[in-house]
Amino acid sequence: MVMMLSASFLSPLSAIKIISGPYLQNVGETESTIIWRTDKDATAWVEIAPDDGRHFYACEHPRTYATDLGRAVIGTVHKVTVKGLQPGTTYRYRVFSEEVLEQKPHHVSYGDVASTKVYRKSPLTLRTRSAGKDTLDFMMVNDIHGDNELLSDLLKDVDKKKTDFVLFNGDMVSFMNTEDQVFEGFVNGASKLFASETPFYMVRGNHETRGNGAKEFMRYFPTPTGKPYYTFRSGPVCFVVLDGGEDKPDNDIEYSRTSFFDDYRRDEADWLRETVASDEFRSAPFKIAVIHVPPVNTSWHGPIQTKELFLPILNEAGIDLMLCGHLHKHFFNEAGTDGAAFPILINSNNDIATFHADAGTLSLTVTSRDGKTRMSRSFTSGQ
Repeated sequence: MVMMLSASFLSPLSAIKIISGPYLQNVGETESTIIWRTDKDATAWVEIAPDDGRHFYACEHPRTYATDLGRAVIGTVHKVTVKGLQPGTTYRYRVFSEEVLEQKPHHVSYGDVASTKVYRKSPLTLRTRSAGKDTLDFMMVNDIHGDNELLSDLLKDVDKKKTDFVLFNGDMVSFMNTEDQVFEGFVNGASKLFASETPFYMVRGNHETRGNGAKEFMRYFPTPTGKPYYTFRSGPVCFVVLDGGEDKPDNDIEYSRTSFFDDYRRDEADWLRETVASDEFRSAPFKIAVIHVPPVNTSWHGPIQTKELFLPILNEAGIDLMLCGHLHKHFFNEAGTDGAAFPILINSNNDIATFHADAGTLSLTVTSRDGKTRMSRSFTSGQ
C-alpha cells in the first residue's frame, strides 16, 4: 500500500529558509540597513524594539518592509532600512521573509515565513552611530579572497560589545561572478562571526570590480553616496573611503574593452575635493583615508593615476593616516614618503589591524595570523 503524505507533513522539508545573514550595513545615527538572503522568493520586513529589558514578545513592534517605488520588493536578497532611530542607542531586531508562491496582477499567494529566533534566544541587536561618542574601536582585514578559514582566524576575537565596526579593505573575493561566490566567500562567515550585530564597512578592491556580478556591488554593500566611495563619521574619526578601481590601464586585454576607470577616478577626485571641505570632515579630531590599492609603492597605472589625482587633495586636507591593502605584504610608510604627507599602513592579508581612538590619541596594533604583534603605533590629533 502506498502511503500518501499530507502537505503539512511535507512543508518543513520545503519551507523557506534564511541562508545568509542578516548583516548590518550603512549604520548611521538615525538609521540602519539590514540585509539577508533566502532560498526562495519572498517579501521581507524587520521588527525593531528598544533594548529595554522586556521580552520581545511583550508587545507588538513596528514593522519596516523592503519596498521600492511604493511596492514590496519580492526576491531572495532582502534589504530593509530602518529609520527614525536615536543616535548611540541599542535596539533589538528580528527579520522576516514570507515566501511568495505565485504573483498575479491582482493577487499574490504566500507560503511559509522564515525569521530569526527570539524564543529561548536573545534577539539580535544593533547600535546606531554617535558622532558625539568619545571613543572608537574598530578592526581591519583585507585580501581574504574567499578564504573563510583565514577570515575566521583573523576575526575570531571580535568583541561585538566593544568593537564599533570591522573594515573590509578590499579583495574579499577574487571575482564577483555569482551571488553565491560573494556570500559564501565572506559574507556568510562574517555574519556568523559578528556582522549580525556589529556592522562592517566595505571597501571595493580591484578584484570586486571583476566578474559578471560586479555590477551588483551596491546591492550587497549600500553606502551613503550610493557609490563605492563615501564618507562617514564615527566618534572622533571621519573616514573617507575611496575606490581606486582597477590597477592596469583601461585598454588592457584582460578587461575586454569594458574598463573605464580613468574617467571614474577623475569624477571621484571632484567628489573628494568637495568632501574634505565639509564641516563634518574638518571638525573631526582625526581623519582617516581608506583605499584598497595604495597610491604608493607601485609603478602600475591605476595607483599612479590615484596618486596624481587624490594625493594633492589629501595632502592639503590634514589626513592623519591612510589604510591600504592589495600588496599582500606589510608596509608602514612614515609621513613624507613617496609624496604622501601622512603615514600609510599597507596591511598584509595575513594580519589584522586593531584601532582605538579618543579625542586626543589614535593608536593601532597590527597582529599576525599566529597572534604575534607585528607593530604598534600611536598618533596625536593634528600630528
